[in-house]
Amino acid sequence: MELSASPQEQQTSNATRDVVVGMLFVGLLFFILGFVTWLNGSLIPFLKVVCKLTNFQALLVTFAFYIAYTVMALPSAAVLKRTGYKKGMTLGLGIMGIGALLFIPAAQSRHYELFLAGLFTLATGMTLMQTAINPYIVCLGPRESAAMRISIMGLFNKGAGIVVPLIFTSLMLKNIDTASEAVLAQRLVFPYACMAAALFVIMAFIHFSKLREIPPEADGADARVDATSVLQFPQLVLGAVALFAYVGVEVIAGDTIGLYGHELKVANFGVLTSYTMVCMVIGYLVGVVAIPRFMSQQRALVLSGLVGVLLTVGVTTGSTTDTALSQALLGWSGAPLVPDSVMFLALLGLANAMVWPAIWPLALQGLGRHTASGSAVLVMAIAGGALLPLLYGHLADIVTPRSAYWLLLPCYALILWYAASGHKIRRWR
Repeated sequence: MELSASPQEQQTSNATRDVVVGMLFVGLLFFILGFVTWLNGSLIPFLKVVCKLTNFQALLVTFAFYIAYTVMALPSAAVLKRTGYKKGMTLGLGIMGIGALLFIPAAQSRHYELFLAGLFTLATGMTLMQTAINPYIVCLGPRESAAMRISIMGLFNKGAGIVVPLIFTSLMLKNIDTASEAVLAQRLVFPYACMAAALFVIMAFIHFSKLREIPPEADGADARVDATSVLQFPQLVLGAVALFAYVGVEVIAGDTIGLYGHELKVANFGVLTSYTMVCMVIGYLVGVVAIPRFMSQQRALVLSGLVGVLLTVGVTTGSTTDTALSQALLGWSGAPLVPDSVMFLALLGLANAMVWPAIWPLALQGLGRHTASGSAVLVMAIAGGALLPLLYGHLADIVTPRSAYWLLLPCYALILWYAASGHKIRRWR
């Protein structure tokens, strides 16, 4: 005789199913975010050639893209309070589709300003999505395993980052040294038209899906009921500063490696972003397995900061001609070998992988009803991806691209401090 499940077992089964379904839907959105974000790493050297730009001008791509997160984060939080998470996600996808369409007149006219406007619009839609999906995935299950869930989302995000440079290189960078700027620019029209169409289709898919809504978080036992503003939470504010530094170093590692490889005459420099993304995927896999079973979120963040400091020294002091490191790591795979300094830069993906997943739950801990607003503050910190790469580009123009990577050192030191003690501060003195 078959025994029927008890109400408690049925409830647990339904809750588990909701978490899995929610993660699959959000995983799709993280893949889209990664696809659009890590396209910049290949787009920067491409537009530098097409529009005849300096390093500083080329890195305005990252500025236009990431500054939208600062400008639009609080408006996005206000929108989400009215729409909820699910409708906010669909609206974000629609705005991203409009941004992709702007690339068509930009490519036809080769006006750099139009490219930047398209990037800003794309990032505006992504800001709305980021403000929704990060707290959504944190609140979707137990808080102590939030970093593990975000790590799984990172696999979708950085998996897209591996694929995108390979696709872009095969479609866009062929004969880049011999084709005219006008011909190169026209190559962007069809891919971005396809991207816009795909975004609108996925928007409709999410809209009609059964993705469950998560209600606003209430004050828990660890919440400060006397707080009237998110700025009264040091763990949040300091977490935002650490995220600012982290996004800056992540974007520098992923988006400037192509420029650096081009400077060192590395063949197939357009695919180098994939090297960084592969390292990040490996780091995320370690996080999925290790957190919280073998390592806490806080210890993972400490380790990330330490590894970041060591690898930065490797980037700035490693050989620009010897390929021994990539031979040791990639010789079995048949992948193109790169100088040691470039390989150290790619390996920063390992250091970066667990920073975002670990900071979010630590920074949002104890915020209670202020969680949504706190999420907007953390999303605003993505501006680090706008400002720090621009500073790197300026330093690269006035010194050397390799020397400019010393900028990463204080950023990783700040992340290390937040991991060790900054996240524990609960009141301003």
